[in-house]
This record gives sequence, C-alpha cells and structure tokens, in this order.
Amino acid sequence: MDRTIRPLVIVAAFGASLVVGLVIMLWALGGLRTVTAPASIGGPFQLTDQAGQTVTEQNLKGKPTLIFFGFTHCPDVCPTALFEISEVLKAMGKDADRVNAYFVSVDPERDTVATMKDYLSSFDPRLKGLTGEPQAVAKLLSAYRVYAKKVPLKDGNYTMDHTALIYLMDRNGQFIAPFNLKRTPEEAARDLKRHL
Repeated sequence: MDRTIRPLVIVAAFGASLVVGLVIMLWALGGLRTVTAPASIGGPFQLTDQAGQTVTEQNLKGKPTLIFFGFTHCPDVCPTALFEISEVLKAMGKDADRVNAYFVSVDPERDTVATMKDYLSSFDPRLKGLTGEPQAVAKLLSAYRVYAKKVPLKDGNYTMDHTALIYLMDRNGQFIAPFNLKRTPEEAARDLKRHL
C-alpha cells in the first residue's frame, strides 16, 4: 500500500469507528428516538344536544370551538369550568355567537337530554350539552383521549373521575391546544377572538 494512502485509511477508519461508537452510545442513553407525529385529537362522532338536536363533528366547522368533558352530578370542577366558560362568552359580547361551546357528558347513564337541559339552564345559553348512547360517548372520549372512570361511593352511588381540560379546536375542527381559563374572562375572550 502506498505510504501516503496508508495514514489516510487509518484516519478514516478511526473516524468511522468514532461515529459508530457515538451512535451506539446515543442509542444506549436514549438520545436516538424516532420522531413521531403528535397524537391526533378529535374525529367523527354523533351525539344529541339538550334540545334533542343531532350534533356531529361537522358542527365544529366554521367556528372555533371550546369543548369540556364532565357530568351533571359533578360537585365542583364541572360547574366551575362551565361558569368560567360562560363568563368568557359574556366577555366576548356579540362575537360569542361566532364560537361553539360544548359540554360533553362522560356519564351518559345519568345525563339524559332532559337532565342536560335542566343543568345547563344555569349557564350561558350558547353552551350546548352533548350526550348519547354509552357506546357513542365512549367513541368520542377515545377520539379526544379523555380519561373517564366510574368511581363507586359508599352509599352505593358513584361519581366520575375524568379529564378536566378545555379543548380549543380551530375553525376546521382540528385541535389547537388546551384553553386556559386561569386568567380574567376578558383576557381569555381576547385570546379566543384571535381564532375567529
């Protein structure tokens, strides 16, 4: 082998072994992970609102949408969130008509259309409650990656443990981000108006 080529081969082999060693070390330390797209949130559904009207994913299109999952027997988190959503809608003024706001039941066994109608009468009239057959609700919960579990109580009744996020969807029905209500209604309303 030519004397000028031999050092180059040695340097190239050394460099290649360094690269291979670095790749193996990064892999072992967990530094090389495959990049995957974020999990999609949302999808097709068919439920009924408190007026008995059918609502599907098509109803989300054309307006930004706030969606909160809860149940009417919820003692604190759900009524608080619905009150805060109502305050944001009020702070939006006439622009609130350009927003969808849905309260989706995670407890369809107790949350009938009539129950939802009665419960939501305490909140902003633009807030729609959605319920339906348990299988239809379960399909929507899965599509939105919502955790919901029945928790038995000592008196033989039950409560529901559930995800308490408010989902903000864009005008095409695509998930944007959780909507933050831990601010004044006016600040939240300004943020929501950016998506009109």
